[in-house]
Formats: sequence, structure tokens, C-alpha cells
Amino acid sequence: MKIEFRKADTADAELLIEIYNASFYSDYLRYGECPAYGRTVERMKQSIIDFPKFLIICDSRPVGCFSCKALEEGTYEVGCLCVIPAFQGKGIGTAAMEFAKTYYQDWSKFTLVTPADKKENVRFYTEKCGFDIQAVEMDGNIKVARFVLERPS
Repeated sequence: MKIEFRKADTADAELLIEIYNASFYSDYLRYGECPAYGRTVERMKQSIIDFPKFLIICDSRPVGCFSCKALEEGTYEVGCLCVIPAFQGKGIGTAAMEFAKTYYQDWSKFTLVTPADKKENVRFYTEKCGFDIQAVEMDGNIKVARFVLERPS
């Protein structure tokens, strides 16, 4: 299995919508809403500009997306890390976080937010990627956990 990363541009908007919709459909059904599901092409193009994205390509097939944005020097917010369901559980998401650690060479901290009751996400970020839960808060009607990964000294 060969995993590659390619920086996305606005021409990739429709492809990214397909990946996001496949990846986040279950969240949409579960919570009745999901900001990553059902985006318009215009909204995805703006998101590509605001949150630089990388296509995750497995054996020449686009299977996911990783996006990250600098909050301040050395601190990056993971906006999205998704892999289409058929490719989940194969180490692709873990490879994406390892890619981020090399791409953002000055990183001292990564943060992200995900639904607190999604056990598979909590397990992935804590056990596979080394994040800690910093806080739990409400985002509308959904309880979310804020995760932090700090670079070892």
C-alpha cells in the first residue's frame, strides 16, 4: 500500500466534496448536522483557500483529506482528517498525522475538535496519534472534545 499526499487546489473542489460526503455521511445521520457534509463547490473552494488541504492518495486513488491551519507560530489546528470508510483502519489517518509532523516542521502543538462521543475518533487521536483531551465543550447541540498534541521537548 503506497500512501502519498498532494496539495489540493480549487480545481479539486468536487473531488473533495465526494471524499467529505463519503467520510462524514454517518456523522450527518448520527447528529442531524455536520459542517463537513453537503458543502457546495463554492464553499469547498473557499475552504481550500482558508484551510490548506492535502489529498490523501492510496495506491493512486484519492481516499481522504487532511487540512491544517496555523493559529499562531508553531500551533496548528487540524481542520479535517478524513478517510473514506472503505479505507479506514488501514493506517492511512496515522500516516496523515505523521505527514503533518514533517510538513509543518516548526510545529510545537497540534489541536483539533471532534465529537466527544465518537469513540473511534477518541481512540484514534489518543492511542494512535498521541493526542490528549484538553477540554470538552458544547458546539451547538453536540458535545465536542478539544484534543492537543504537544511536541516532546
